[in-house]
Amino acid sequence: MSNIEISDEVLDRIGAEAERRNVSRADVLTELAASLPPTHGGTRVPAFVAAGASESGITDRIDALLADGFGRS
Repeated sequence: MSNIEISDEVLDRIGAEAERRNVSRADVLTELAASLPPTHGGTRVPAFVAAGASESGITDRIDALLADGFGRS
């Protein structure tokens, strides 16, 4: 267990969130820390990776749509 120093404003915000959720301040801080990138230099996948990979949209038909004139005025 470690102690950290934070401003009163930040402590108040953490306390308000903990009260809103009916959990401890430690739970709020643990959840926030879990959302941070790994410290061991792990590779994060950029959010745009797989953009356009949907099977339910038009991405699988884009070449045919463009050939038919889609998007031309």
